[in-house]
Amino acid sequence: MKIAMIGQKQIPSRAGGIEVAVEALSTRMVSEGHQVTLYNQRRSRKERKLNKEKGHQRNYRGIRICEVPVINIKGVSAATRSFFATVCAVCGKYDCIHFHAEGPSAMAFLPHRFGIRTIVTIHGLDWQRSKWGKFASWYLKHGEKTAVACADEIIVLSRAMQQYFWETYHRDTSLIPNGIEKPEKKEARVITRQWGLQKDNYILYLGRIVPEKGLENLIRAFLHVKTDKKLVISGAPSDTEAFYKKLQKLAEDDDRIVFTGFVKGVALEELYSNSYLYCLPSEVEGMPISLLEAMSYGNCCVCSDIAECVEVMGEYGYLFEKGNVKDLRNVLQKLCRTPKLIEECRERVSDYVCQKYNWDEITEKTLALYKKG
Repeated sequence: MKIAMIGQKQIPSRAGGIEVAVEALSTRMVSEGHQVTLYNQRRSRKERKLNKEKGHQRNYRGIRICEVPVINIKGVSAATRSFFATVCAVCGKYDCIHFHAEGPSAMAFLPHRFGIRTIVTIHGLDWQRSKWGKFASWYLKHGEKTAVACADEIIVLSRAMQQYFWETYHRDTSLIPNGIEKPEKKEARVITRQWGLQKDNYILYLGRIVPEKGLENLIRAFLHVKTDKKLVISGAPSDTEAFYKKLQKLAEDDDRIVFTGFVKGVALEELYSNSYLYCLPSEVEGMPISLLEAMSYGNCCVCSDIAECVEVMGEYGYLFEKGNVKDLRNVLQKLCRTPKLIEECRERVSDYVCQKYNWDEITEKTLALYKKG
């Protein structure tokens, strides 16, 4: 098949869960002989020069990358990227165009009108995210409604989201979650040199630095936890620089709290491999790939009790009431004082998550939807 994907910013990249999922799917589809084109956001001339590349097309692991222009304004850049990507894709004679996320799905009407099989994956109800203004939230909700009206198939990542689409639109969806691969654990070397981190001496959050991740509550809770362990907040802001500075200000009097910024490669692997526990205090999620990754490394995880986290974690971690700082503090304190609970959780979690969320099986289910028409 000849397949196009739209919605990711850059591949390769770990900017977000969409990028991780698109790369995982695309590489497997290419290995099975399918032709896959990803419509990425155009990089600057400086970025291309650093990689000694010319033009806006290249090949990555057998995947064709086509870069499209954007208007670099908050709330507008993603819309312009998906517009140009869709126009290019409609002219590309694809068997299937696969949109990822609600915003890009606002353009799903175009391939639908031309009779091209159109698939949409809703990675989360993005209009609920607090960083967006009124217009951006409206546009994201519009994308959701366009997907309902125009997509041949809608993929959702959780039962809660599947229920939402049925109750809101009476629209059937296909539940195909994200996947994970079993990783190889790494000793603490890079993270020890850079931030003084050692095995089991820190609690880890790793993900985007945005308000709906509940990071302000995490810091407020940790400030009252009696422990010599550190809290590592690893990730970069996503159009939320003012919020990032607010978190740093909140944490400035506690030298146990470490902000690493965006991490990748060996440092990322070491952070997951050596944490005492992983904490995801989100208030809004689609399907958190960072939670899947943390569990795949055998981490004991603490999550808010939202349905999307509960569905992924099952009985293999600990929950606290969403938004409840006191409850989160109590859970963290209990686990810091009781290492035995951590070890009991670690023994089972990696095998569970890697068997349940397998990228090869997920790719086959996705391809089956492409071919269904």
